Parts: sequence; structure tokens; C-alpha cells
Amino acid sequence: MGNNNFQTALDILQNIFGYDNFREQQAEIISDVIANKDCFVLIPTGGGKSLCFQIPALLREGTAIVVSPLIALMQDQVDSLKANGVRAEYYNSSLNADSAEQVLKRLHLGELDLLYVSPERLLNKTFKQQLLGLPISLFAIDEAHCISQWGHDFRPEYAQIGELRKDFASVPFIALTATADQTTRQDILHKLQLVNPQTHITSFDRPNIRYIVLEKKQPAKQLINFLEARDAEHESGIIYCLSRKRVAEVALILQNGGYKAKAYHAGLDAETRQIVQRQFIRDEINIVVATVAFGMGIDKPDVRFVVHYDLPKNIEGYYQETGRAGRDGLSSEALLLFGTQDIMTAKYFIGNITDEEQKRIETFKLSCMVDFAEAVTCRRSVLLNYFGEQHDKKCGNCDVCLNPPTFFDAKVAAQKVLSCVYRLADSNGHGFGIKYVIDILRGMDNEKIRHNQHQKISTYGIGNEFSADEWASIVRQLIHLGYLYQDIQNFSVLKLTTKAGEMLKGQIELELARPRNKATRTGKTKKISGIQKAQKEDLTDAQLDIFEELRELRKDIADSEDKPAYQIFGDASLVEMAMQLPTNDTEFLKINGVAEVKLEKYGGEFLDLLKTL
Repeated sequence: MGNNNFQTALDILQNIFGYDNFREQQAEIISDVIANKDCFVLIPTGGGKSLCFQIPALLREGTAIVVSPLIALMQDQVDSLKANGVRAEYYNSSLNADSAEQVLKRLHLGELDLLYVSPERLLNKTFKQQLLGLPISLFAIDEAHCISQWGHDFRPEYAQIGELRKDFASVPFIALTATADQTTRQDILHKLQLVNPQTHITSFDRPNIRYIVLEKKQPAKQLINFLEARDAEHESGIIYCLSRKRVAEVALILQNGGYKAKAYHAGLDAETRQIVQRQFIRDEINIVVATVAFGMGIDKPDVRFVVHYDLPKNIEGYYQETGRAGRDGLSSEALLLFGTQDIMTAKYFIGNITDEEQKRIETFKLSCMVDFAEAVTCRRSVLLNYFGEQHDKKCGNCDVCLNPPTFFDAKVAAQKVLSCVYRLADSNGHGFGIKYVIDILRGMDNEKIRHNQHQKISTYGIGNEFSADEWASIVRQLIHLGYLYQDIQNFSVLKLTTKAGEMLKGQIELELARPRNKATRTGKTKKISGIQKAQKEDLTDAQLDIFEELRELRKDIADSEDKPAYQIFGDASLVEMAMQLPTNDTEFLKINGVAEVKLEKYGGEFLDLLKTL
């Protein structure tokens, strides 16, 4: 980015959005879009994806068209942009005829910097024809994983967006997602027909989230224990269940326990769902118990915990759902209750899929989810390596790291596995899955091995020191640590990574965890305020009191303006105010999340309060 463009983009970041500096790769992405380049952007939830197209939209001539999958998501982002003084609107089925006409009028008059639309609306022939005659600054396809059948939320209408590329050849396209493995990424690029796209992938790591997995045993009691430990009566959280019936049951348990909780699922009428969502984002209720239908349209930054009462179907969905906690960067928790019955239920639903290829994909993804739940290595490493980000260090903020298993010297065992995978691969790179590799290591005698004559290779029978289950744990750990990967497009066969060569040559020492029979952790933790946990330097009691006073003021203002409290200021901004105690406009502007428009609207009231505390 040229110096002038960078300074202008930085000015917009500071003066409109209220942030001092760009996050990882944001400046590079913005530079590429300004330079008219197509981009693929993969940034985790809460990592600042939206700014990557919102700032170029304010710098480039014309209107940016943003494709978004949910009405609630459009409304929330547009409301947040308007709160910062940006000219933005949405155009979807929620508008009445008069409102829709007004939006189109503003579009044609050049009065909009950003227009959010659904994929169905974008592909409407009449609407597309209107766009062809207007100056369009860019197309941003949000939640781009919806394009791919390999992704966790495939939507057929999304797959047609690529047809627009040839009609708007001179307009940059930017595809954005928070969750996509390597296969899904390739599919997105292909389906969108991006031209020489610049690829920007930041770290998937969300270090502020603590990952906890418990063996499911009396789950209602486990949930209550978890909530009591977190002081959850004063925090926002989401609890995910797989069925509508389970959602209703859990919501009733929490209501009877005195929690301000509501149920949300597709079986409720639209008005009820809208009321629950509105109450949640405006802090009128603390907890939503929901199916996965809830959350994608929520831009609420202060969700402090996410609980999966049942096993998710895949890691992508789990990662996206847990990523709805702690979007503001403050400390949050993700609890997963895992039982064998969950696996059987998930397999039953997969068994009903008629498309054999899709069935294979879903089976693989479920297997990876089970591997995560059963992992005896750092859970953050399992997640990051699944998305292709090599990570072999203990994070110190998951249940495995906080309550580590016993370890053993696994260098030789790892070399046996890697050597076996290497020798089983033919000249075309074909290989075999986990079970077959273990059978070779243990010297099993079966028809498939005899047919392939693999009883003759040097690694046949060299692994009798471990049982099949123990070898399975070792192989899973090597996958989690990035020495092996499973090729989903090739029937999940095991393949070596570039990192495996160092292990085979004996250049790396390795300790692996001995398999645990069952998880025994209870999930009980020291009861402590989520805000205190959020900072490296804990807020003092006096600062916590100030934070609560600021939060009350924020709620009063939000109620008077009929908008969510976080659209006034986020929790992270209030924490910073409580710590920095600004006394004038200049000091107030230094608080992250405070920009010129919000200073003018709210600065006086907050500064007046701070001066009295």
C-alpha cells in the first residue's frame, strides 16, 4: 500500500472505527483490494474480517456489495456501521416495498458506501441488471465456506455467485470466511472464479478461549456446575444442543434454576425467534439454549462462554460456534460434553444421507470431531493442525494442558508409524487409512494384506508392543501434532507432512501422552468474574466497581436508543476506561473502540461519570 493510501486507511481505522492499529494482515488485504486485486481471506471469528472490505469500500469509488447469508447478520453489521457514521443499508426480504424502494433510490443516487444483500437477491436478474449500470467498488462474499460442498454449511445458492465474475471483470472480489480447511479453500477459489487471487490466512488461534471437554455423565448437573463456577448469572453465553427437544429441556432446567435463559430453534415461529435474539443481544436475557440455527447472525462481542451439550458434527462447526465466545478478545470458555451415545446419534443421521460422496465427507468430519474430543494432546494443537496450521506447543489454556496425562518417550513409536506410512505409499502417492496402517504394524493376517503382499514390507509386524487402541492414539496424536494428515479427497488415507522427514531422520525428540481410559475431570473451577479473568493484570476491586458503573450507563443509553449495548461500546473498551480513567476528549479517543462519531455522541456522559468515580 502506498504511503498515502496507508495513511488514509489508517485515518479511517482510527477516526471512524476507533482502533489505533491494524491487526495481522489487515493492512495487506486492504492494500490488495484497493489495488483492484481479487482476494481470499481466512481470519477467525473476532479477528477483524469485516474491516478488510469495509475500509476499502470507503476508499474506492462506488458502492460495495456485501453478500451475507442471514438477515440478522446484515442488520447487525449495518446498524454497527451506521453507529460509526458510515452510509450503509441492507436490501433483503425483511424490507417492505417502500423501504426497499428507498434503499434502491439511495443506491442509484450514489448515497451508499456499502449495501448488504443475500445471495438470492444478488442473483436476481433485475437486480443484477441494475448493478451493471452502477459504479461498484467491490464485491465481498462473507461466510464464503457456504460455497463449498466440502464445507460445514453448504448452500447451493452461494455456489452460483461465481457466475458474476465475468459480468464485473473490472471489480475486485474478496471472499472471506472464518472456517475452511485446505480442501474447502480450494473449492471456494474454483467456484468463485477468482482471478489470480491474493491469499491471506491468519492464525486460527483464539488464545483467549479455554477449551474444556468432559465425559458426559449427568449432563444437566455438569452444566449447572459449570455455570455456577463462572458466575454465569451476570455473563452472556450460548448452549448448543443437537435437537429441538433437548433445547427445550435444557432451557427449562435453567429457567427453573433461576437463570435468565430462553430456547431458540427452527421449530419456533419467526416472531418468537426474533424476540429471543433481540433480548439476548440487548442483555435482557443472559443465556440462549439453541440448535446451530442460532449464532451466525450474532455479532455480539461479549459472549463469555459457549457450551456444546451434544457432540457437534464436525470441527468446522465446533470452531465457528466456539468462536462466538470472546470476540472482544477477553477471556472466555468453551465446554464440550462428550458421550458415546452422541457418536451413535451422529452416525444415524449420516446414514440417512443418500449421496455416497457426501456421506463419506460427513463420516470423515465426524471422525475428526471424535478425535478432538478424545485427544490427550493440547486441544488447541488439534484444532490448529486440523486447519493446516502446525502447532506442537502446549497452550496452557485447555483442560489437557491444565490437567496433563502421563507421557512416554515416543520417538521410536513415531518413527515406526511414519516409516510404515511411507512404505505403504505407491509411486502415485496412494496410501491407506489408519486401521490398515495399524494392522501392518501389528502383523495382522488378513485377506487384504495378503492380496497387497504387504506382509513382505519391512514395517510389517514391528509394532507388537502396543495394542490397536494404543496405536490408534499414537497415530491420532501424530496427526494432531502435524506429522501426518488425512487426505479427505482420497478416502482419508494417511500421508506424511514435510515435518515428518525430521522425525524419520531422528532429528526430533518426542513425548506423547499415554491414552486415558475415560475423562474424569468435573469442570469445577474457581469462581471468578469473567471480567477479572479477561485481563493479564486483574482489575482491582475498585476498577471492577468502575466497570460496573460504566456498564450501567451504557445500558441506559442503549435502552434509550433502542439498540444493543455493545453498539455503544464493547466490554473491552469499558475495561480500558476503568483502567485508564480518561478525563478529557483527547484521552477518551485513545481508548480502543472510541472514534470521532462516538466521542461526539457519548463522550460527554462517559467522561462526566468517570470524573465522579
